[in-house]
Amino acid sequence: MRPIFTPLFTAALVIMVGAATPADAGSGKALYEAYCAQCHGLKGDGNGVNAPQLKVQPRDHTDRAEMSARTDEELFKAIKQGGQAVNKSILMPNWDGNLSDTEIHELVAHLRQLCCAE
Repeated sequence: MRPIFTPLFTAALVIMVGAATPADAGSGKALYEAYCAQCHGLKGDGNGVNAPQLKVQPRDHTDRAEMSARTDEELFKAIKQGGQAVNKSILMPNWDGNLSDTEIHELVAHLRQLCCAE
């Protein structure tokens, strides 16, 4: 006897099992404020308190054109392995010792909110 999957049963199963959960931009915002704002600024505009002392100015994460040219994978790699890993500034540190992959994905989601939220 074959089971019959009704649309309601299928929807309930997806909810119970859990579809792929997108990264939480809200959690990413808190992480951004703790780890990134010193250089990139609370607004993500590259004007953090450390920016004037840096030889290379931090990326403006609100620049839609620049950020849209970067894939989520590139942003993830830059955060995890540092700027040099994606041919950017060596001043951008790697955060893999401080942040889990899930937290880095949350940061990427927040970056997308900064640059591209309408």
